[in-house]
Amino acid sequence: MSKKDLGLLILILVVGTVVAIINPRFLLPINLANTSNLIGLFGILSIGQAFVIITGGIELSVGSVVALLGTLFIDFIAVRGMDWPLAFVLIIALGAVIGLMHGWLITRLKLQPFVVTLCGLLIYRGVARFYTADGTAGFGFGQNFPDLEFLTAGRSYGVPNSFIALIVISIVMWVVLHRSVFGRYLYAIGKNEEAAKYSGIRTGRVVMAAYVICGVLTALSAIYFAMYTRSISPASHGQFYELYAIAAAVLGGFSLRGGEGSLIGVILGTVLLQELQNLVNLLGIPSSLNFAVMGGVILIGVLVDQQVGRVRARRQMIDATRKTSPARRRSSCLSKPALGCAEIQVRPSRKWWVPRTGAERTQCT
Repeated sequence: MSKKDLGLLILILVVGTVVAIINPRFLLPINLANTSNLIGLFGILSIGQAFVIITGGIELSVGSVVALLGTLFIDFIAVRGMDWPLAFVLIIALGAVIGLMHGWLITRLKLQPFVVTLCGLLIYRGVARFYTADGTAGFGFGQNFPDLEFLTAGRSYGVPNSFIALIVISIVMWVVLHRSVFGRYLYAIGKNEEAAKYSGIRTGRVVMAAYVICGVLTALSAIYFAMYTRSISPASHGQFYELYAIAAAVLGGFSLRGGEGSLIGVILGTVLLQELQNLVNLLGIPSSLNFAVMGGVILIGVLVDQQVGRVRARRQMIDATRKTSPARRRSSCLSKPALGCAEIQVRPSRKWWVPRTGAERTQCT
């Protein structure tokens, strides 16, 4: 765990302690279970967003994708009678196709991620509303899917299965991001895509893979959200979910410039974000201020990231200056002498720049 992640963990504990002191209901088992469930739902979404952000991109359409794929999933199993495992696989495949399409538009046609995903936000929302004729997709009276409901909305030993799924996915994605060549490629592209390309990395394929991962995890979260709400209104379902995911990633230390962040950080960012929203609810603050809180959190995170970047650059410059040896600094007189030096011709092929004090000599060829 990095120092940044450790600091975020301490902040979570401090905020949790303050909330518990202000309102003891925060520590009630039912509240902790509900909070854990929401952490699981939004955590899966945030991990997908983080894989895109680390490449220097952004995915603004995840909320609309959640609405569209959630609507299709409910329609497949509740209206068309499709077996839920088949519907599950089909929705995941559709999420991968959406991610692949976004990656292709960005890497092959050289479109900006902001433009591509903003268009996706509008298109997928419109398609979802058209598919349901601007109605609501939901389960019929008495329709039950015990196995599916247990996996998505049930609990194991009192722990929401969505939270358990988040832990499993986090472990897998941590290995992918921090212990694989692919993960190193993601960081390299985020730091400097041009340099990564010249070093032999197929940047286009790596970026496309990042968007596919985001699409798959978004599709998975769409299924979890659909089973959590059990009904979907495409006009409002999933609205601003992309901001939740971006806020969690930024809080977790992911730079919007790319090339920075850790998976532990994005999980901790999700926890902190849900903790803050829980604080808003427990203090009786109007829910309409949730988005104001989220916007403030994103702004603070970006400002902190900017200041940290400046401090890091300043330290690197100071370290580079200190590591430069005196002999190396003196060798800068390749083309003309330093101020206060006199030229002495030793041989036709060599010159000496001799300081007028006579205390030091530097040979230049």
